[in-house]
Amino acid sequence: MGYLEVLSARSLNKYSLNGLTCATSLRRWNPHTTMSLAKPQKNKGSEPIDLSPPDEIIFGRSAAMEELRRRAAKVGGTNVPILLEGEGGTGKEVLARWIHKHSRSCNGLFVKVNCAAIPGTLLESELFGYEKGAFTGAQASKPGRVEFAHNGTLFLDEIADLDLGLQSKLLQFLQDGQFSRIGDETERTVEARLICATNKDLERGIDAGRFRADLYYRINVVRMRLPRLRERREDIVVLAEYFKKLHEKQFGKESAPLEPQMLNYLRNLDWPGNLRELSNSIARYVLIGPEAAILPEPLKRVTAAAQASGDETKTIPLKRIAKEAIREMERSVILEALLANQWNRRKTAEALKISYRALIYKIRDAGLISRRLGLGTASRADINGASHSPAE
Repeated sequence: MGYLEVLSARSLNKYSLNGLTCATSLRRWNPHTTMSLAKPQKNKGSEPIDLSPPDEIIFGRSAAMEELRRRAAKVGGTNVPILLEGEGGTGKEVLARWIHKHSRSCNGLFVKVNCAAIPGTLLESELFGYEKGAFTGAQASKPGRVEFAHNGTLFLDEIADLDLGLQSKLLQFLQDGQFSRIGDETERTVEARLICATNKDLERGIDAGRFRADLYYRINVVRMRLPRLRERREDIVVLAEYFKKLHEKQFGKESAPLEPQMLNYLRNLDWPGNLRELSNSIARYVLIGPEAAILPEPLKRVTAAAQASGDETKTIPLKRIAKEAIREMERSVILEALLANQWNRRKTAEALKISYRALIYKIRDAGLISRRLGLGTASRADINGASHSPAE
């Protein structure tokens, strides 16, 4: 199976779970010769290197991902266009490669084009190619990425960023499988599986006039939405351990085991960057160590405070770091909820879906309200200059 990724005119072919490891240089491909599969790389033990994450890592154990796997398996054997939706870092490209691997096009190339990374003026020539003399600097004919994807899969990432003029030409190609290079009137025919991905709402793009409705209906034969990482928390521990082994191999070093307290802490984070953020956090853990390398920036002061209060020559217990970090997160969430409800504690308790008594305890434990005075350690700066006193 071959892979071809295009981010610019010169690019690398990469494959990992959201872009962290294995990269191999592209070999030049002669469009006038028979396409053949590249031989798999060999490791020191002369065994082929499998660049793809195992299925249990890609899909995990959550119900949402299991349903996604069933749908992907059903459409994998067909040639219908697929639209993958989801936030950045949720694994859209990984799923696209999995579908290619399990499709009838698996013997062809997987050609990725990042529509957001290439300027619109260059993207047409990258997609459809050009003839010699078609424009200034075109000193030789060049096949486009669509031709590379013949009998394979064409993956258009960030499809929402495709300009309207190019959307029209892509629509024509999808309708009959024919296109012409820039500067050439000859119609060429290509058969390729199309998979598109976006982290934007294409229907809103249609309403705003940024995306063609007819192209949307053409690429949206089967739509799959990838869940955010916080919607599949049961997979976080397995993913964290996988990334740890991946980065240990990448950096050539071993790291301390992920303690249960730390894994529980990771499971309770929101992860706005999804798999990519988790992967980067584990990479820091492997490189730097457990000294708050995984903590988000606002919480790293917890570790700094713990180091200042103790013996700097000793290692800070991981359990203590996780406990203090969670406490600091709770304090931030509660303070934000109090501000949103004008310091009305009963409304805040309802918003947080906890009892009023539990909220009072947490407020005092976080140091927001003192037991004897109306206003405790929460400073005027903390409450953004609010003049309201705590109210029930």
